[in-house]
Amino acid sequence: MPSRQQAPDRSGYRTVFRVREFRAVFAAHLLSLLGVVTAEISLTVLVYGLTGSPLLGALTFALGFLPYAVGGTLLSSVADRHPARRVLVLCDLVCAACALLMALPGTPVAVLLVLRCALAAVAPVFTGTRAAALTDILGEGELYVLGRSLLRIVSQSAMFAGFGAGGLLLAFVSPRGAISLTVLTFLASALLLRYGTRARPARAAAGPTGATADSLAAARVLLADPRVRVLMLLFWLPALFVVAPEALAAPYADALGTGPAAVGLMMSAMAAGHVGAELYAGSRLSPRVRDRIVLPLAAFGLVPLAGYALLPGLGWALLLLVLSGVSAAGLIGLDRWFVEAVPEELRGRAMTLMTAGLMTAQGVGMALAGLAAEFWPVHHVVAGAGVLGTACCAVTVVRARRHGVGPGGPARTEARDGADHDVTSR
Repeated sequence: MPSRQQAPDRSGYRTVFRVREFRAVFAAHLLSLLGVVTAEISLTVLVYGLTGSPLLGALTFALGFLPYAVGGTLLSSVADRHPARRVLVLCDLVCAACALLMALPGTPVAVLLVLRCALAAVAPVFTGTRAAALTDILGEGELYVLGRSLLRIVSQSAMFAGFGAGGLLLAFVSPRGAISLTVLTFLASALLLRYGTRARPARAAAGPTGATADSLAAARVLLADPRVRVLMLLFWLPALFVVAPEALAAPYADALGTGPAAVGLMMSAMAAGHVGAELYAGSRLSPRVRDRIVLPLAAFGLVPLAGYALLPGLGWALLLLVLSGVSAAGLIGLDRWFVEAVPEELRGRAMTLMTAGLMTAQGVGMALAGLAAEFWPVHHVVAGAGVLGTACCAVTVVRARRHGVGPGGPARTEARDGADHDVTSR
């Protein structure tokens, strides 16, 4: 394992790929992401085809967000109480089993929706465990933030490539056939993680309470610390507001009188800005510069969305979305601050909770944007999300500075003793 004080050379992302275990994790991420994206689009098409209900078709997609809160809050202790490799492999096997059941002819729609929820509930445990395991594989410094950045870039790239590939696949095979292929991707991911990464002990011993009680107790410990709490808010709040233009892309395109192609462009523009900005930050900016831009980008990253108040045409709207996506360049520095602030024995639970909150914020943001658009014009809703989001993020940045979050701030918070000792014992 690299030293925690290791200073990698300036060859950027290529340095991370020199670590054999990370190559296995990266390849597994590609495969599992391919499985998730294909399952999402295929299952949505399948449910709509079986029921003819647009509501159930949309609900199938929305169910990818809602169970995150349950899985991330009630199952987060799994990430620390069990060896990381075992958890990751088991999560992939659970996903493969769910996909297999989905693909069986005759599976009722109600069961399909339950299986979709199961996939979503497993996701935050898998993501949180993997994020914590990266600190073992890459250390806590520059290699870690670059590794996290690469995984995030791949996930964002799926926004404008994965769904297109899934749609192309469905032109040649049935929805159930496409879902059957995801069984293979999950199994391949499990094999890569099992034989491509080292076995390491659990971060924390199982306490006297059950996994759910332990997860809730860990959440209380983490959220009681003002530095950890404000760092989580820096992840969650932008996600709550930034999804508004994507959630309302179809009605906005309709308001402009453009076709379906415009919807695809608007839904991918922010992801394109995100990927480009994060790649640049990871490969061209020094760690010190990346630290300095975190809080300014968090405070003002949503400002471009206020430009929707002018009802911009398609070209200007795409530019505003790309500019808003550029704020993701601050996530690399924010990742490092977060891992440094969290006690090591709570790291898996912290990563799982943060991921669950992030995805839940996106789901809630989409729902609120859709609800607001029932009462106000779409461009006003998006602009309002930009203004309100900027105000909330600015207040959070002020609180972050007050608690010493950022360059030169205090190091990791110590785990609390006393009533929560069972949560933090090793």
